[in-house]
This record gives sequence, C-alpha cells and structure tokens, in this order.
Amino acid sequence: MRKLSLLVLFFCTISNAQNIASPSKNLILSFQLTKEGTPSYSVQYKNKTIVSESSLGIKLKETTSLDANFKIDSIGQKSVNEIWHPVLGEQSNVKNNYNQLKVSLSQTTTNRRLNIIFKVYDEGVAFRYEFPKQSNLNYFIISDEKTQFNLTGNHKVFWLPGDFDSQEYPYTESKISEINTDNIDRNNGIGLKSIAGKSIVQSPLMMKSEEGVYVNIFEAAVVNYPVMHLDVAPEKYQFSSHLVPNAIGDKAYLQAPCVSPWRTIMISDDARDIVSSKMIFSLNEPCKIEDTSFIKPMKFVGVWWEMHIGKSTWDYAGSQNAQNAADGQLKPYGKHGATTENTKRYIDFAAKNGFDGVLVEGWNTGWEDWFGNWKENVFDFVTPYPDFNLKEVTDYAKAKGVNMIMHHETSGSVANYERHLDRAFKLMKDYGYTAVKSGYVGRIIPRGEFHDGQTMVNHYNFVAQRAAENKIMVDSHESSRPTGFNRTYPNYVAAEAARGNEFNAWSVGNPPMHETILPFTRLLGGPMDYTPGIFEIKMSHYDKSKTEQVHTTLAKQLALYVTMYSPVQMAADLPENYERYPEAFQFIKDVAVDWQDSKYLEAEPGDYLTVARKEKNGERWFLGAITDEHARDTQIKLDFLSSNKKYKAVIYQDGKDADWKNNPKNYDIETIEVTSKSKIKLHLANGGGTAISFQPIN
Repeated sequence: MRKLSLLVLFFCTISNAQNIASPSKNLILSFQLTKEGTPSYSVQYKNKTIVSESSLGIKLKETTSLDANFKIDSIGQKSVNEIWHPVLGEQSNVKNNYNQLKVSLSQTTTNRRLNIIFKVYDEGVAFRYEFPKQSNLNYFIISDEKTQFNLTGNHKVFWLPGDFDSQEYPYTESKISEINTDNIDRNNGIGLKSIAGKSIVQSPLMMKSEEGVYVNIFEAAVVNYPVMHLDVAPEKYQFSSHLVPNAIGDKAYLQAPCVSPWRTIMISDDARDIVSSKMIFSLNEPCKIEDTSFIKPMKFVGVWWEMHIGKSTWDYAGSQNAQNAADGQLKPYGKHGATTENTKRYIDFAAKNGFDGVLVEGWNTGWEDWFGNWKENVFDFVTPYPDFNLKEVTDYAKAKGVNMIMHHETSGSVANYERHLDRAFKLMKDYGYTAVKSGYVGRIIPRGEFHDGQTMVNHYNFVAQRAAENKIMVDSHESSRPTGFNRTYPNYVAAEAARGNEFNAWSVGNPPMHETILPFTRLLGGPMDYTPGIFEIKMSHYDKSKTEQVHTTLAKQLALYVTMYSPVQMAADLPENYERYPEAFQFIKDVAVDWQDSKYLEAEPGDYLTVARKEKNGERWFLGAITDEHARDTQIKLDFLSSNKKYKAVIYQDGKDADWKNNPKNYDIETIEVTSKSKIKLHLANGGGTAISFQPIN
C-alpha cells in the first residue's frame, strides 16, 4: 500500500516529566516517573483532566517486575502525517496523523531496559510497551500487566462482563459505580460462560461523562499476546488491565525484542469522532500480502437462518441434538438443510438476484456429536454428508456465476482444526472456494485455554496468514474481537465476535439499542458479520407457539447494511421471505459493501446513528439511520452529495404505524429527486430505521 507521509524527528531535554500534544492541541498527554521510579501518565482534553495519574508496568514471573525503580535514559519525539489505503474499507484513504513520544527507561536494580511509546492523535492517545533486545532479558513470562486507567468521573458506561470465552452478551448501560456482573441476566442464550468476577469488564469500553465528553478504552494490534479485559474499582472510577490467562495461569510468553499491543483511549466531545475513528487500524502494521487481488467484497445468501428458526438442521440425522452420536450410524430423517438440492435452490436465488456467493453450513460430517462434550476429533473438514455432492454443487454454482463459501466449525477443538487446516484449504482450492466462515463454539482444546488467551490469539492470526498464502478470505465467528489486524492481513475480511442477529431467533434476543452501541465498541476494531436483513421478524411466523422475535423493524434491518460495516454482507433471511417483499429486498440488492467515503452524520451511543457512504467504484451514495427503543425525528442535510449532480433518492422508511414489537413489518417506500442542497426529514419508529439509496440522474 502506498503511503504519503511527513515525518519530523526531534529530541527533548531529559526530565522526569514530559508532555506531548495532539496535532490539534486539544489533547495533551503527560508522562512522568513517580518518586518510586514508577512510570505514569495522565491525559487532558481541552484543559480538563480526563485520565488522572495512572501507573504503568509489567509484572514478570519469577523475577523482578518492570514496574518501579526506573530512570529515563532518553526521550525522543516525532510527528507523522501520512495517508494509507485499505484494500477494503469504509473509505479509500485513511489519514494517520499523530505526535509521538518515546521514553527509553532503564531499571536501576536490574539494569533492564523498557521503552514506552506514546502516540497522540486528535481523537485519542495510544501507548505500548517495547522490550528491547538485551542480555539480561531474553525469554520471559508476563504474569500480569499493571496498566491503569484512572478516570475523573462517574461516567455513563456501556459494558460487557469480563468473560474470557464470549462477547455475545447484550450491553448493560449504567454508571461506572454500578458495574457488577452479578446483576446481569445469565439466561441470555450463551452456551459457554467464563465470567472472571463481578468487577471485571471487557474492552472496548464506551463511556460518556456528565459534561458530554466521550471516552473509549480499547487496544490495537493484539499479536502474540492475550486480550486485555479491565478490572474495575467502581467507587474510584478506576480501571486496570486484566490479561486473559492460559491454562496454567500465565499471561504471555515472549522473547525480546518484542512489543505489547497498543492501549488506546479515545476522547472527544463529539461522538462522531469516536465512531468514525480509524486509529485502531492505523496502529497496526501495514499490509503484508503482496498480491491482494483475491480479496474482494461480497454479498451472499446461505443455508443458515433456516437452522436457527428450526426449519432444518445442521446434522444429517435431523435431530438438532448436538450431543447425539446416533450410535455411529448416519440415519437421515429428512430435515438436513445442507443437501445438494436445497443448496442449488440458494444458488439459483443468488444468481437471479445478483449475489456473489452462497454459504452452506452443515455440509460436512460430525454434527451429530459436536458440542458440549469437550470432544477433540469432531470434524475432518473434508468429508461431506451423503446428501451433499460437493462436485455437483460446485459445478452448478460455477455455471451460474456464483461463488461457494466454505464453512469450518471447529467446536472449539483448535488442535484438531490445525491438524486438518492444510488439507481443508486444499479441498477449498480444488473446488474453487475463495472464502471460509470459521466457528469456535464451545470450550477450547487445548483444554484449559480460553478464546481470548495468547494461544488462541495466535491461532486466529495464524489461520488468517495461512489463508492468505492460499488466497482465501476468512470470516471468523466466536473468535476474540478484532483489533485492526485486518490492516496487516486484509484477507481477514470480517468477524462476528459480538452478539449477532441469530440470538433473536431462539433467545431473549438483542435489545433495540444493541445495534446503536456496536459501532462505538466492537466495530472500532474491524468489520462485523452481523447477518442483517431479516424480514420475517417474528418467529411465530414459523411456529405459532414461539414468542421470540427480532427486536427491530424491517426498515431498520435494511439500514443495518449501512450502519454495520462489513465488506462481506449476508442477506440472512430465507429466499421465500425476500420474494414476499420484493420492493424492500431491492435495497439489499442495490447496496454496496465496499466504500470510497463514509460520513457519520449523527451519533449517540445507545441511542441513534446516521451514516452516509459512497460506493468504492461509482457515484451512488447510501444512507442508514437507526434508533433504539425510542422513536426519533430528525432532518438530514444532503451536502455530502456531489454539488453538480441530481440524484434519485429511494427512501425505505418505517410506516406510520411501525413499531419493532407490535408492527415491525410496516414500511413505506418513497422516491424523490434531490441535490446536495436538499434536506430530508426522517421519522424512525420505536426500534426503527431508514435506508436510502441515492442514484445520480444522467
């Protein structure tokens, strides 16, 4: 990727206190050594302290910790202003503009060296630990990281419990002082829960002060290191790093020279600065793939939702019992979803409606006994069920101009998956599959490891790298949440790593505010495969005894294609449901998934979000607006449109009587002519949304 950059280097007079400001001067980071020689920092925003003095350090196993008795050896500063170009993304050009402070330290009691690097952007600060090559620190084990984030107020906070195996919880909105994971509803549909305590939460953590300042604590470039959760001292408004342990309690095994991930704190009085930030991506290394031509955006359908609603099953036997080995015999009962004929039906639908691909889950043997028993040898990733003819399906799709998307559910047995990975990728290449959706449901094998530990972080990254060698794109589910690694390996096109749309089919579901929070949290680190586009909102449509439903209106499901960024987007509902609502389905057929530019027009975490995006290789714009459980009226200026063009705007909006719970499928479609000087009034129903396509008029 080409970069345009301006680099300015200079060095400072050494003292125990150093300040560095953002390019706009609104943010000032202060570094100092305490009288005990402990590194610490604080952050001011527009002359107000946001992060008070907070200590830094690393605790090492069976040796002196790197957290005190330091002196400053040297101070270096530089300024960077560059542009980089993502392969796929929300925009073609990403500005990476920051001022950097590098503090080189030595520990007087051990003569070990530690560097701390700070980068100050206009929308936030980032810092990491750097372990230089040195004779008295080679291989070492981190037993804890002692990074503090001491805040100055009892902010409103959107949090998930500190679960080392799952991010699939609905967000809790509270004050910092009210954080207590004992109070969450555990009957939430999550199969594996590993909550580490009542005062531990996950990052990214989105907050808002009483003065209207938005604060987000997260991390970037998690490579060869565990995920950082956050311990909370609720009454003191203090957070501290909590690294996910491995099976024997250690946190990370490292060898110098090496670095930690970046710890990030975004700060602004405009929520749009947070949700639109590309700081997390810019903190990752540039693309390491020389030929990126195989990495392409994709809209797809698939054999998936029909299993979640109970129409069909993943397993051949048709029992939907994931712990039923069927005495080792495959006994079909007619409910298996991934059959040759059913897949052809989806291929026909994709070809007819201009979709790029078809995903098929449940095509391979092993689904009779895949979950709940901590079983190691579950799937071999190459053997199809008797009713799924791999060659016939592949040839049929190829003739129709449709790509097939592979599915690799690991059931958490990563040891088994890695043993089979190369032959699984070979099968994909033999049959022309260019993308794989992977899954990590269940307890991890090697036994005792967590989804968020160093071992698993290395696994997810290894799969992306190995896939790149085979020119394969990866969309992972149930993995650790992304931290911008897809800048380095852009074939890692998406992940789930949060509570997705499927929870609405068979659990208490996702509250209407859920999708208004995710862009401020989970999506800061990478695209999310949320699987939007559900039209039959209520599950009683399939079984009158069911009370579950999607907690949005139909119009909001359309808007999610714009507000929830991913370069691979699924039209997740059944083909027959789209055929029942062809006018609304037109938006899904039209909407782009790779973008030249994005404008965040309105934003308030937990309440609403309005985004406009311009397609990568064209002149069309698309707008998505969503709200929480409260109806909302707003007026949008269209000054993002080209000033010399007229546009046909097709508005897909909640109907007059729409309501996510009582009347979710009530929608209207209106077509008007607009220019960049126009304004559009929007009405969003309770749990509703609006989607608009803007087509230039020749």
